[in-house]
Amino acid sequence: MSFLLDPPLLLASGAAIERLAPDEPTAALLEKATIITFLGISIGLYFNLPGLGFLWKPFRSRNGRDFMLNSGVFHIESSPVSSVRTHLVAAAIYATYPGFLRLGRVLGRRASGSAAAPRSHGGHDRSVATAPAA
Repeated sequence: MSFLLDPPLLLASGAAIERLAPDEPTAALLEKATIITFLGISIGLYFNLPGLGFLWKPFRSRNGRDFMLNSGVFHIESSPVSSVRTHLVAAAIYATYPGFLRLGRVLGRRASGSAAAPRSHGGHDRSVATAPAA
């Protein structure tokens, strides 16, 4: 994952959740699992945790942080001891991840034509029942 690749991947993941989840509780669970996965891997890359080289090496990056910041495209300084400003910008970017996933869900809902229709809540119908006519 990288700061360049993650937003479109999160959008696509959100749209996939809308398309594949049978109900809102399942969609909410998938949303949480997706965010945890993206943040876990991305933060692990940013802090150069071992074992993640298979993600950054194909991009000819020097390490995980270089991959997160530059994605093999940019040339932002990514030394092992980055500035506080770099860390704050990275944290701000991570804070946008849930928004990208939610936007993907909205776009997925619109694409499927169900923007106005509420999603089922696991069999719990929240509509108001009317009494049969006497």
